[in-house]
Amino acid sequence: MGLSIIPLGGVGEIGKNMMVFEYDNDIIVVDAGIAFPGDELKGIDLIIPDITYLTSNKEKVRGFFITHGHEDHIGALPYVLPDLNVPVYATKLTIGLIKKKLTEHGLLDKVTLIEIVPDDVIKAGIFEVEFFRINHSIPDGVGLAINTPEGLVVHSGDFKLDQTPIDNRVTEFHKLTKYGERGVLALICDSTGAENEGYTPSEKVVGESFEKEFDRAPGRIIVATFASNVHRIQQVIDAAISHDRKVAVVGRSMVNVVEAAMDLGYLTCPENVLIELNEISRYPSNKLVIITTGSQGEPMSALTRISNGSHRQISLEPEDTVIISATPIPGNAKLVYRTINNLFKSKAQVIYKDVAPVHVSGHASQEEIKILLNMVRPKFAMPFHGEFRHFVKFKKTATEIGIPEENIIISIIGKRNVFYKGNYKLQGKVPSGSIMIDGLGVGDVGNIVLRDRNILAENGVVVVTLTLDKNTGTVVAGPSILSRGFVYIRESDELLAKMYHELEEVVHNFEAQHIRDWTTIKKQITKALDSVIYSELKRKPIVLPIIQEVEL
Repeated sequence: MGLSIIPLGGVGEIGKNMMVFEYDNDIIVVDAGIAFPGDELKGIDLIIPDITYLTSNKEKVRGFFITHGHEDHIGALPYVLPDLNVPVYATKLTIGLIKKKLTEHGLLDKVTLIEIVPDDVIKAGIFEVEFFRINHSIPDGVGLAINTPEGLVVHSGDFKLDQTPIDNRVTEFHKLTKYGERGVLALICDSTGAENEGYTPSEKVVGESFEKEFDRAPGRIIVATFASNVHRIQQVIDAAISHDRKVAVVGRSMVNVVEAAMDLGYLTCPENVLIELNEISRYPSNKLVIITTGSQGEPMSALTRISNGSHRQISLEPEDTVIISATPIPGNAKLVYRTINNLFKSKAQVIYKDVAPVHVSGHASQEEIKILLNMVRPKFAMPFHGEFRHFVKFKKTATEIGIPEENIIISIIGKRNVFYKGNYKLQGKVPSGSIMIDGLGVGDVGNIVLRDRNILAENGVVVVTLTLDKNTGTVVAGPSILSRGFVYIRESDELLAKMYHELEEVVHNFEAQHIRDWTTIKKQITKALDSVIYSELKRKPIVLPIIQEVEL
């Protein structure tokens, strides 16, 4: 017995946030996000949490509670909901963004979406969930106060304490202090900004920077930001209006978010300001603003294609100003700076966080974390939404305000954290990990496939073809060698001669011993070529023997 808190994602990593709360026969899940793959995951599009534990206990699951509409909190829903037919609770804008995703996957009519407001209280089995408004880099974010038989657990969601938010909806401090007065068993706290001293600047700082950059821009202005950062998009539109410029939106995800936010009233733009991309040629350059995706250097994004000259409708000009209003998420810095370098090569003016305050974080810095901890006054604190280095900094910050070091829980994915009668213990591990999405395939790319993709990328492939007589097993054609991504082989190459010599030895061996088993023959070919190639080049390409039989 006791309350179990089990992270299935979002701890020790940035992305695929998913936190499970279990008590007896009831489970609720907070968030269901994706992570984006690094360079080592060749061909992988997305990564989602492994929900084996949830599917094996599906009769216990009472619902998903979503804190806000970022991809690392909602992106996995289309992949997990078909296996877990439970309600999804979220605020108005978050529901709107989820609907877009479910529509793309043909699931909208198969899922129960329940819109909540911060004053709602939802009963879900043994749990009773309250909500409090928080500020982040997307509107309509909430944190959760989860009433359990073991005590109150507060989940901060992604947050910062912005005193001057764009929508004037300040974090509900009064609720947080009331939770502290009631007594909080545990606080699960956003730790992404735990390395940063002081306070995270207000989003309004970016709007002021936009005004300055728009004042001095002689030609078109291209602004790249996260599609989900509705407040940032609003500030771009406001600056465009004040400078008598039209606005065009580029990128499928950006168009989807803008449409949803405008339909739901979270984004305002006069009809005569927003134009279609194919209309930009009708206006002078100094009357245009283009809002685009690609702030993370994604290879197929609009900004990346603009930077390398492959975009069909937008070609950079020397008088253009490109503003990258974002910061690289972990693992993306190389791609981002490659895009920035390409933009500079086009002779456009490039503005980014390193040279101007055109981006602020949506995550709390150290002093804001201290304020939250002091308001909530939890017995236990568990950082989430961060890598291990963030957790270490969070632990230091939490101890500074008086939380005992042994009460700060540094969890890892799959670990069952159990709270019982005011005490805490670690109690085993549930099935967990990462499921990779490759095109339409969900989880069908495993470690072996990824290993082969990396070998192909680093060392290439050598293909050996061999034709055998079906009746006698003797070689009637080949062996022949073809390589791709390995070395350029010519007939006179010394390496090629050694490879053929080894193959002749293999062929002579299986013919002499009358070996007809293809598996054995392929193993002998692979072993022989692996040996000679490594001895000559210290490389290990994939050796792929192809055998066919003919009847003579």
